[in-house]
Amino acid sequence: MHTFLDLIWHDGKLLGIDWTMWKIIGWLGNAVFFSRFFVQWYATEKKKQVVVPQAFWWLSLLGTVSLLTYSLHQADSVFIFAYLFTPIPYIRNLIIHRRNKAAQSTCAGCGQKNPLQANYCPNCGGKVG
Repeated sequence: MHTFLDLIWHDGKLLGIDWTMWKIIGWLGNAVFFSRFFVQWYATEKKKQVVVPQAFWWLSLLGTVSLLTYSLHQADSVFIFAYLFTPIPYIRNLIIHRRNKAAQSTCAGCGQKNPLQANYCPNCGGKVG
């Protein structure tokens, strides 16, 4: 009968995986890429509306670059193609986020940042701009 420890550690390896530097890069890429799910879920639950925070795009970019690096090392054409173009929308969304943040106006009444097109502050109701 196998114990839980036997499932975790067998043949002298953690999870039966031969842990090389490249294997660690690949698994870290997977972990970073997967963590974005929790960031987005938390932000959405906190605001009670669908939110995609900037951290989601950074985790997407870091995870996909790590996984692309690993797939290039493995010379696996399927995974290279899968991750080769995915940084494009992540970078674009980060650029859009930065531009929108820079274009916000500050409410004179409460100091909250508001979208440039806002006429009134949703926080205090004061006139913006």
